[in-house]
Amino acid sequence: MKKITALQVQKRNPNRVNVHLDGEFAFGLARIVAAWLRVGQELSEEKIEQLQAEDARERAFQQAMLFLSYRARSESEIRQNLRKHEIPEPVIEQTLDRLRQDGLANDDQFARAWVENRSTFRPRSRRLMAMELRQKGLNDEAVSSAIADVDDDALAYEAAQKKVARYKDLEWNEFRKKLSDFLARRGFSYSVVAPVVTRIWNEVRNDEQHYEEEDST
Repeated sequence: MKKITALQVQKRNPNRVNVHLDGEFAFGLARIVAAWLRVGQELSEEKIEQLQAEDARERAFQQAMLFLSYRARSESEIRQNLRKHEIPEPVIEQTLDRLRQDGLANDDQFARAWVENRSTFRPRSRRLMAMELRQKGLNDEAVSSAIADVDDDALAYEAAQKKVARYKDLEWNEFRKKLSDFLARRGFSYSVVAPVVTRIWNEVRNDEQHYEEEDST
């Protein structure tokens, strides 16, 4: 048995506590893990191992929560981040189980949210979105489900509308080239791009004609 002779909050990280046993520094613990410890308390080797295991799980969970605080993540991204912080594999799996139970790790929900966000703010083709999701470690089933209702024609039109103001004063050939290249970079095929570019061009010209007619009256 070893006796706790000091419990000191770490200066650089107030959420952790240094535990001294028999007059010497032994290990650090998260404050939530060390909350029940008291100076003078005796710890068996088994209890010390238990405390350190609890601390490893808490440290992994807090790191995962920090990683998730910036934006939603796939399970693969969370796993890679924990590995980068040298979290042992068994603890990583325990952490992912805990996140799943708390609804904080769900690849199906992540994939749907990713597609919805892309479709709203940065429209791109279903092929390109599928590629992005696979790069984030999602399996084919989750990817296929997330992009099942994606309409490339509608998304290409939305993407073009966000860009057309920059090109509306160009002549047809230059307009077509620049807008087509932009949509191609967003992953849309020629069969989708060509009619969308023509549609946008006609809408721009019709609007201009309408304004000219109003000005002349």
